[in-house]
Amino acid sequence: MSVTTSGLQLHTKRRWLSDVVELVSSMRFAISLLTLIAVASIIGTVLKQNEPMPNYVNQFGPFWFEVFGKLGLYAVYSAWWFLLIMAFLVLSTSLCIVRNAPKMIRDMRSWRENVREQSLRNFHHKAEWTSATPLAGFAQQLVQRIAGGGYKVKVVDKDGGVLIAAKQGAANKWGYIFAHSAIVIICVGGLLDSDLPIRFQQWFAGKTPFGGSGVIAEIPAQHRLGIGNPTFRGNTFIPEGGTTNTAILPQQSGILVQELPFSIQLKKFIVEHYSTGMPKLFASEVVVRDAATGKSFEATIKVNEPLIYKGIAVYQSSFDDGGSRLNLSGYPMNGGLNQPFSLSGEVGSSTPLGNDKGAELTVEWTGFRPFNVENMAQSGQDVRAVDAKKSFNEKFSAGLDKQLGSAAKDPNNKDLKNVGPSVQYKLRDKNGQAREYHNYMQPVQVDGSYVFLTGMRETPSEPFRYLRIPADDEDTVQEWMRIRAAVFNPALREEAAKRYAQHAMPDSKENAAALRDQLQRSALRGLEIFAGEGKESGFVAVSKFLERVPEADQEKAAEIFMKILNGSMWELWQAARAKEGLKDATADDKHARFLQLATNAISDASFYGAPMYLQLREFEEIKASVLQVTRSPGKNVVYLGCLLLTIGVFSMFYIRERRLWVWLKPEGQGGTHALMALSSQRKTLDFEKEFEILKAQLTQASPQPPKVVN
Repeated sequence: MSVTTSGLQLHTKRRWLSDVVELVSSMRFAISLLTLIAVASIIGTVLKQNEPMPNYVNQFGPFWFEVFGKLGLYAVYSAWWFLLIMAFLVLSTSLCIVRNAPKMIRDMRSWRENVREQSLRNFHHKAEWTSATPLAGFAQQLVQRIAGGGYKVKVVDKDGGVLIAAKQGAANKWGYIFAHSAIVIICVGGLLDSDLPIRFQQWFAGKTPFGGSGVIAEIPAQHRLGIGNPTFRGNTFIPEGGTTNTAILPQQSGILVQELPFSIQLKKFIVEHYSTGMPKLFASEVVVRDAATGKSFEATIKVNEPLIYKGIAVYQSSFDDGGSRLNLSGYPMNGGLNQPFSLSGEVGSSTPLGNDKGAELTVEWTGFRPFNVENMAQSGQDVRAVDAKKSFNEKFSAGLDKQLGSAAKDPNNKDLKNVGPSVQYKLRDKNGQAREYHNYMQPVQVDGSYVFLTGMRETPSEPFRYLRIPADDEDTVQEWMRIRAAVFNPALREEAAKRYAQHAMPDSKENAAALRDQLQRSALRGLEIFAGEGKESGFVAVSKFLERVPEADQEKAAEIFMKILNGSMWELWQAARAKEGLKDATADDKHARFLQLATNAISDASFYGAPMYLQLREFEEIKASVLQVTRSPGKNVVYLGCLLLTIGVFSMFYIRERRLWVWLKPEGQGGTHALMALSSQRKTLDFEKEFEILKAQLTQASPQPPKVVN
């Protein structure tokens, strides 16, 4: 039986109905639908699904956000067009099964004993021979030999002779039936596990997503789904010691609250690590209490070891902070006095804050991690004080770019290490504008020097750009804060310029005094430019200033300027220490390197965008577990479909159907004439070999050499 790509032929006077049925039930239509589903699945895999809408706006921009939203790409698997394709695929495949399965079943049962002698002679694989054995005995011998080869045999009296019809591998056609049935079953299972039941409740039961904020227990009933909801997939957040009986289902315009038939109390969240600091085990020790019976039991939920109760599976999804208590020190970065102040907060809450200008700020504590295993070569973008595309000279810019940048990393270097605790927070002003910051508690070794890393980003879609604050001899940021405050102090800048000129030209001669005054003015001018005489400061201001120099003299002018600036910064540091009654720092390589990093960080800090730097001092960690809660009635249906699909594919590829006919007719003097033919759907080398072996086995029943006719 041949399988065609045409569809079901409906006999009706309505031609359009016949054409529609033929198209929908055709193989070409089903293959087209499978192609569309594959393309949609690729989109759903590449593009994160069911994210908050602001994330998509930040990623694609307003125009493409609207375009992709109209196409339903933010929730591909629940989009109307995707569900419509699935429905048509189920219908098309079902019609294909209805059209072909009965024919295949009849063909599997058929022995095809109506074959004609001339048809057998037209087969490519055939043989003829004569035997002296009488017809009855010879037929019995052949039947035994054919059956011994694994064939099912039927003997039919035909036209004064005997036709032996045999078949093997007829189950090959079950492969087609199983494979196509599997597609229908998997699609039905997928639809059962889709959010169609939730959609129906939104369309007909008045359920709407909740877009506000507040306590879950106070969310109104129209935003809550009952325990009878047949299918859902959501998350629940439980801090240590906390209890929940709901799950959160994210929607494009908010959330839905799913009621659970039991409550989950988190006794303890366990995290185990490898020696490298990488986590190797996440587990939640919980107590489950049935809402109907009041009975409770303890369980441990691990990754890939879910808790299944009342048809609901609870998976270990991730972990988060459950409200850790933090104590920090704040350092003003406005160039004034650098006296630190204390600040306390709790993750998930906010702390009001004011700066020296009276502008109200709020610190929103968004995250805390007690350990951070980072690739220090790639864990953030650099803060660059000089843009190579805008600098006056590529060579000068390359030199500065090599020295500057917070958390600067070689992209070819992969250095995984645990860099200790970190805190993440947002600084929000009274207008609602916010920047997000990520600060590490301990100094981190980068490029051979220990620095405090503090990252900043303006939108959640951006990676953090890290500022390097060098650690001083006491492993604090005090010295850097002292130098930075001095940079913005005009009196200390003037004192530093004077000290630099005096140390550079200690000669007391009259001409030396004039040169010393000129050098002092140059040093003061360099410090003023670096501190920022206009909108720009740091090395950006330096590069802008040097761009005014004729191009031929720029390289030499840059070398002289940087030499004076480095010397002036050293004297500025010593002047700041002397003002506070501290002795001068030792002039050695260690302190020279520290001053270089400090100067780079001061330049970078102009992009930091915060009036203070917050350094984590103490913390009390409170863990929380994030569990995924699912009810999937279609899961077993999909498993059944996958099993049938596997059986069907293997049946179609590895089971070959063969049909064998041997027509026996009486020959003169009591002999028998035999005509054999063998056919198969796929002609392979194995089939050729099988034919030769079978021909040799059958012809051995004859005492005379066979006459093979090709």
